[in-house]
Amino acid sequence: MEFADEAVPIGELVDERRHLLDVAFWMLGSAGEADGVVDEAYQRWYALPEREALDDPRTWLSRAVGGICLERLAWPGRRRRGDLGLESADAAGEQRRMLEREVGEVLLGVLDALSPAERAAFVLNDVFGMAPRTVADIVGQSEPECSELAERARQSLRARRGRPTTPAEQDAAVRGVREACAAQDAECLTLLLASDATAFFDGGGKVRAQVRPVHGSERVARSLLTLLAPRARTTVDSHSVNGRTGMVVRYDQRVAAVISLDIANRRIVQVWVVVNPDKLRPWNRTSPSYR
Repeated sequence: MEFADEAVPIGELVDERRHLLDVAFWMLGSAGEADGVVDEAYQRWYALPEREALDDPRTWLSRAVGGICLERLAWPGRRRRGDLGLESADAAGEQRRMLEREVGEVLLGVLDALSPAERAAFVLNDVFGMAPRTVADIVGQSEPECSELAERARQSLRARRGRPTTPAEQDAAVRGVREACAAQDAECLTLLLASDATAFFDGGGKVRAQVRPVHGSERVARSLLTLLAPRARTTVDSHSVNGRTGMVVRYDQRVAAVISLDIANRRIVQVWVVVNPDKLRPWNRTSPSYR
């Protein structure tokens, strides 16, 4: 069947947009950002002077979405997924919610630890099976270089999955971090961390927390030593966080931070620090001074 001008079957239109949203969501980890990226890609499409001459609009749009995502991942001030604020449920759409549940916070958190180029190469190659040439065009590197990026990403993901951490190992890691911070022992704390460890700080824009993730064992150690330095009226206790042993930091008996650790191969690979007052309210509801 022929379609006049640029008319496209509705099913193809819906499928195309869903595909583009999937690509953007996997690369950025945010349904709201994914919608914005896809909207921008379509704006660029309609701005093309000779778009009718393109044989494969979906491939062009996929390249555009990948390129926009890479630009956003490289933004110096780009906040992590959890800091993006509330997203409209209508804008996100049921497809986004279903995909987010399927992917899970753990995998998206691991993807955050990859470089933008590694993340793009892995997502476009392994998740969406795009042709090597298309991936190379999006990432802006040669096909062999993209293959190397994807392989590095796979190795990083495998290293972080590792074998399941036992409760005893989790307890030991938390105890080690607490003791090292109490003693301000940078060397000891660094040894507890994987060389490519990453720390994420969720301040929600309501406290003066670090916005960008901190990468590398030495930098993560310095951040934790500063955050958990012994101070009057401040305590750091072990506590169950999301079903595993983590840390709760109190100031004047009120919870000021909640910290969880991800461990692989007996080393801490990711540190999650929540200092957003809104997210800490449930932790303080049992306090007599809760407001």
